Amino acid sequence: MAQTASRPNIIFIFSDDHAYQGIGAYGNKLVKTPNIDRIAREGALLTNNIVTNSICGPSRATLLTGKYSHVNGYKRNDRTRFDTNQTLLSKSLQQSGYQTAWIGKMHLNSLPAGFDYWNVLPDQGNYYNPDFIGQPNDTTRYTGYVSDLITKFSVEWLEKRENSKPFFLIVGHKATHREWLPDLQDLGAYDDVTFPLPANFYDDYKGRSAAMQQDMSIEKTMRLKQDLKVNVDYEKDYAYNRFNPEQKKVFKAYYDKIGKEVTDKQLTGKALTEWKYQRYLRDYFSVANSLDRNIGKLLDYLDKSGLAKNTVVIYASDQGFYLGEHGWFDKRFIYEESLKTPFVIRYPGVIKPGKKVEDLIVNIDWAPTVLNIAAAKIPSDMQGKSFLPLLKDEAKAPWRKEAYYHYYEFPEPHHVFPHFGLRTSRYKLAYFYGGADSWELFDLEKDPSEGSNIYGKPGTEKITADLKEKLKALMKEYKDDEGLKILAGAKSI
Repeated sequence: MAQTASRPNIIFIFSDDHAYQGIGAYGNKLVKTPNIDRIAREGALLTNNIVTNSICGPSRATLLTGKYSHVNGYKRNDRTRFDTNQTLLSKSLQQSGYQTAWIGKMHLNSLPAGFDYWNVLPDQGNYYNPDFIGQPNDTTRYTGYVSDLITKFSVEWLEKRENSKPFFLIVGHKATHREWLPDLQDLGAYDDVTFPLPANFYDDYKGRSAAMQQDMSIEKTMRLKQDLKVNVDYEKDYAYNRFNPEQKKVFKAYYDKIGKEVTDKQLTGKALTEWKYQRYLRDYFSVANSLDRNIGKLLDYLDKSGLAKNTVVIYASDQGFYLGEHGWFDKRFIYEESLKTPFVIRYPGVIKPGKKVEDLIVNIDWAPTVLNIAAAKIPSDMQGKSFLPLLKDEAKAPWRKEAYYHYYEFPEPHHVFPHFGLRTSRYKLAYFYGGADSWELFDLEKDPSEGSNIYGKPGTEKITADLKEKLKALMKEYKDDEGLKILAGAKSI
């Protein structure tokens, strides 16, 4: 069963909306993520791993292409079909002799390309008794919880694969995506925890006009019924009508009791908002329990099968997520909680256990790094570069000092204005357009929660001019011609 090829196998575990600040290895003391923490402990943890466009489908497109959204053609979570005819990570690995598979969530409005095997969720998929689309294009409904099924199918593929070749497997988890339906065994897992409100939970968004106009707040946007399961119609609401009778009985009994906390106490105002916050995090982290537990199952399989010694294991999320910071859930903004995403990697015998990488890594770098690990050629049209030398402490050439970001989806959902910007180790500059027409500048050293927009303040002229020049240079480097036109017409103040 042990891998015979000298090149390592690679498993990329890719979750949805899992916030770095909700993981033990990233400092959270209230949640339990022992298996993600294990990968970090036995390998490396990236502390400044950022995305190019903080939204689900576009991040998956960037993983596959190593390109920005404006180049790979997938800018928004709409019904655009991802172009699989372009250069893809999976195709390059196939050409280099790897077996390839994608199992679980893909969410790109197209079927996988460059994969020898695939079994994927249609669109967002369902938490309970989900459908999977298998080859060639057959849809089958399975009984069970989605995280368990994804792991089951992954292990089955690993057992049936061709042993003479190295493999690349993407395990695409639905967790921790909205509406946060926990596995039955995880119901109430965090009910005895009272989560502290973030210091900026009641952010007034002063000096940040785009933030003032968003529609992603726990107070106003988060729905009691669909999101927090208060008075759910289990027959009509799409997220719940997959339950079988026994699942429905257990789930309904738990959430009917939870709902009485609102109705019996007749909560309103801040009391209701803070109840929603607690309920949100309890459900969110209960869903994350199943994610982490299934990562553990996969790690255990690698250990028992003898594959662990020659298998690189990566865990990452498609982007970050707000866990009450600024009073929000969801992602999209260039602010830290959605810009940064978790990334841990274990490479036995190559990466020293416990290593931390603080350099600015961008998700366009993921594909080139995987190809570098596989000793495969990195296509010239990929815009990222391999950070394997950083993981191996072999970096001789200077690494990037600035990273570029561009978000597009507007007005729905959540009314987050399109914007672009750059982040350095200390500063962040962003321009919101499409009706907002506003600049924001933050000193992350003095203001890590990004509450004070210092753009246009006395004394910032030099750093602002310098950052604008760097922003323009990044746009040219990454061929964002549309962004350059918008930048040229942007107002100064």
